[in-house]
Amino acid sequence: MRLLVIEDNRQLVANLFEYFEARGHVLDAAPDGLTGLHLATSHAYDALVVDWMLPRMDGPEMLRRLREQHHLETPAIMLTARDELPDKIAGFRAGADDYLTKPFALPELEIRLESLLLRVRGRQQKKVLEVDGLVLDLATLEVRRDGRPLHLYPACRKLLEALMRASPGALSRGELEFALWGDAPPEGDLLRSHIYELRRVVDGPFPHKLIHTLPRVGYRLARQAPGDG
Repeated sequence: MRLLVIEDNRQLVANLFEYFEARGHVLDAAPDGLTGLHLATSHAYDALVVDWMLPRMDGPEMLRRLREQHHLETPAIMLTARDELPDKIAGFRAGADDYLTKPFALPELEIRLESLLLRVRGRQQKKVLEVDGLVLDLATLEVRRDGRPLHLYPACRKLLEALMRASPGALSRGELEFALWGDAPPEGDLLRSHIYELRRVVDGPFPHKLIHTLPRVGYRLARQAPGDG
């Protein structure tokens, strides 16, 4: 593995280099978040090991910029003494793929990195759908937009898959209902509720919208076009 360690604790960095280089891995190090961002976007790494508390730019902000501005999905493990659930959620939402609390055993970090790379390489061999930074992995059902993971209910994932397969074309309400329920749609207007939830997750946190209403036609998923709702 070629690893980038973004950590300002010199002793910990020395321990990581000693341990991983003895096992044949290649490491680079950055003492602050800004330098780490520069190296991560300038060189190809198999994975990043990122401390939370860093000078110049903290770990979550560095990962957020890496995912949202540079659109890089290099796997990253967050290292931190913060072990509360809200902190872990914040780390994952910033773009971390795994989370390891300090103090930790070096063999555990190595195993986590190896497992993470196996999963990532496996996903890369699977078929994915992608529209303007929105990615649906058909094997794992993972959804990301601009590198940020999105969490969808199964019904919303089915709708998303149908819309992405049709993109940039539109689908009628009947076609979307068939994608969800086949020939036996339920009573009421559940489709509208699912579309609302899909929009909330896929479009809500982002500056431009991908899901558009076409009056008297249906819905489409694509870049904003004149006349789209």
